[in-house]
Formats: sequence, C-alpha cells, structure tokens
Amino acid sequence: MTDDTSVRTRLAAFPDALAEAARAAPQEPPVPGEWSPIEIVRHLIAVEEEVWHRRLDQLRTEEHPRWRWVEPGQWLGSPAAGLDDVLVRHARVRTETLKVLDALGPGGWARTGTHDTYGTLDVAGLMTVAADHDDEHLRSLVRPPAGSAAPEAR
Repeated sequence: MTDDTSVRTRLAAFPDALAEAARAAPQEPPVPGEWSPIEIVRHLIAVEEEVWHRRLDQLRTEEHPRWRWVEPGQWLGSPAAGLDDVLVRHARVRTETLKVLDALGPGGWARTGTHDTYGTLDVAGLMTVAADHDDEHLRSLVRPPAGSAAPEAR
C-alpha cells in the first residue's frame, strides 16, 4: 500500500509543475494528432472531474465499488479560455480533490474498490494511479531538444 502522505504530497505539488511545464513547452502539438499543452491541461481537468472526483465519491458512499477503464477527452468548458485560465481551473479542481482526501480520515483512506485493470485499490492506491497519470502527461510536455534521441519506450 502507498503512504497516504506521500501520494497527497505528489498530488498537491502537481499543479505548479504542470503550469511550469505547460508554459515552457511549445504551444503547438509536437506532431499531428497529439495534444498541445492547453489540450493536455483540458484533458487533466476532465480526468479530475469525471474520474477521480467520481471514484472518490463512490469510495465515500458505496461499499467496495467496481470501476472500468475510463479515458475522458478534454474538458469542454470555457472554450475561449487561454492556457493560464485552464491552468487555474486545473489547480482549482485539484484543490477540490485534496479537500476530499483531507476529509476522509484514516477509515476513509482504508476504503477499497476494484478496478478492472489495477485490481483492488484503497484510496492511496487510486490516488497513486492519478499521480502516475499526471506524471505521464507532465513528461509529454517536456520534449527533447531537436536532434536528440527520443526517450526509451516503456
């Protein structure tokens, strides 16, 4: 099991790291068919609201929920919003996640659900999946300099 404090720390630190990387990255997609920084942030907002908030609510209110793989597209709110606006929105929805986590108490963190891909997860395990998803998108914003070798596939 993952330490509740360490995963919460990762989640709390992410909005600042995301903002720094998204602002520093070229604003166009790296290749056709991939997302630009603003599209990545919009995706992370959708995932926060449609996946993590819903699953945390289920853990709070249901006895051992079951989850399927869900991969939302992009948050469609405020279509004219710029990068800084969507970064603020992301930070706001992440703060909501942290408030839910803080209100759970030890008994809440021990609650479990079963994911079709990841198996049985307690709250820390679910939030580790969230933090790993964050990191995956953060890495996608940090592009290697032109002419350097692409990172190894995992």
